[in-house]
Amino acid sequence: MSTDEEDIEKSSAPLMEHLIELRRRLMWSIGGFFIAFLVCFFFAKQLFNLLVIPFQWATQWAGLDPKQVELIYTAPQEFFFTQIKLGMFGGLVIAFPLIAAQIYKFVAPGLYRNERAAFRPYLVATPILFLIGASLVYFFFTPMVMWFFLSMQQVGPEQEIQISLLPKVSEYLGLIMTLIFSFGLVFQLPVVTTLMARVGLITAQGLADKRKYAIVFAFVTAAILTPPDPVSQIGLAVPTILLYEVSIWLARRTERKRLEAEAESAEPEGSENSAAAE
Repeated sequence: MSTDEEDIEKSSAPLMEHLIELRRRLMWSIGGFFIAFLVCFFFAKQLFNLLVIPFQWATQWAGLDPKQVELIYTAPQEFFFTQIKLGMFGGLVIAFPLIAAQIYKFVAPGLYRNERAAFRPYLVATPILFLIGASLVYFFFTPMVMWFFLSMQQVGPEQEIQISLLPKVSEYLGLIMTLIFSFGLVFQLPVVTTLMARVGLITAQGLADKRKYAIVFAFVTAAILTPPDPVSQIGLAVPTILLYEVSIWLARRTERKRLEAEAESAEPEGSENSAAAE
């Protein structure tokens, strides 16, 4: 029996012990999320003001005074529930590393040593890529989308009818949360495809052959996940297509490394057979 197989045998446990371990990991995950939620809910107003900054940038692009940015709520409880949503959103983002670590600790005993070593880089890359996607939304796409909406206003003395944008706090938060989650999920594409290529479920050539279908799927997904405006839809579809090309390159690189590792592992066997034949 190999060393890896011995490790798995040592870590095998009855069903009840697995359930106890699962409960412990869930308690750590829920506890971390709850603490992060309380912190974010306590600072909900400050966090919401931070999320309004891209809207202020958009008003500057539109030639308006950013100090005149105004959001409204039309129901007494609307802003309170908006703060709860913001607390849950921030709590999930902050607690995600802890939740991912608990998931890894639960599944790690059932993996081989080399599988655990291969899985760790993806565990680190996932939150980093999500933050890159969220930063792209915050610093570029949200101001661009809000500028597009602001350009539809009819303001000024020469306009017979004054039409101004007064977004509701819940709708604005829903917009920016949707964009952040959409871009964050799309930026996980290289991680998912690389993992699938590592275990042999997909190939770089297969991804390349289905490129035209992926382009159509990117635009359809963008139309579903983003608000019904062409700016945000194109803004999500184009990075998705670029990430698909990056995924093809990473899959090709992963296949090359896997073939090299298989060739190295086959060399000792070949040398032993040749030595036995002599």
